[in-house]
Amino acid sequence: MSPATFRHPSVLAKMVATADEISGGRVELGIGAGWHEPEHRAFGFPFPAAAVRLEMLEEQLKIVRRSWEPGPFDFEGRHYRVAGLDARPTPVQQPHPNVIVGGGGGRRSVALAARWADEYNTVFASPKVCRERRDAVEAAWSECGREPSSVVFSLMTGGVVGDGAADVERVLHRAMEGRGAGGSLADWLPTVRDEWIIGTVDEAVARLREYESAGVDRVMLQHQSHDDVEMVGVLGEVAARLRASADSPG
Repeated sequence: MSPATFRHPSVLAKMVATADEISGGRVELGIGAGWHEPEHRAFGFPFPAAAVRLEMLEEQLKIVRRSWEPGPFDFEGRHYRVAGLDARPTPVQQPHPNVIVGGGGGRRSVALAARWADEYNTVFASPKVCRERRDAVEAAWSECGREPSSVVFSLMTGGVVGDGAADVERVLHRAMEGRGAGGSLADWLPTVRDEWIIGTVDEAVARLREYESAGVDRVMLQHQSHDDVEMVGVLGEVAARLRASADSPG
């Protein structure tokens, strides 16, 4: 997910096209307005008001999408200007790589996704909230003349999955450390339980089915303890279980 505040859109489009070429057509672009002010401050990026960031996002979407089409074009907006841009190479994927707009279900981000994106991604939301946000996205798709059933609605959230209760507790402690959370596990767990995927393989599968029923098409799990490869293996078991249940009759 690339914040609009971090990269010029013509550079971003070129990066994606290059990665698409190298990967044989497997790249996706996630793009949003940006939200984490301390990160902007740490890296030296300006952090304008939300309305300005959304303006930047809209202009970026227009330039990126046009950059992937053949032939030169001009664009002049409030924040960006390009002249006679003929960006090459164009992406391998046609008509273009999957474009994902991220947001919290607000009117502006949903409208931009309906106009320019293929998928809407929301973050750290319960199944109930996901259902509400998907409904808003489908309404925006319809207003733009797009078939609401074509919406791809995804969720990015935290994931703590273990091979048994003791392993779940171990991974939870690692997740707490990774996020710099103070206090006890008993105090921290209620603050994330409603919005994360937490539990054993069976519990994670059941929870993911809840999200599926709420209209979530795919889930991106954040696993920030990068040296904990054991949990990666457990996630493989979750994926296998989901595939098996999807393939079974009835």
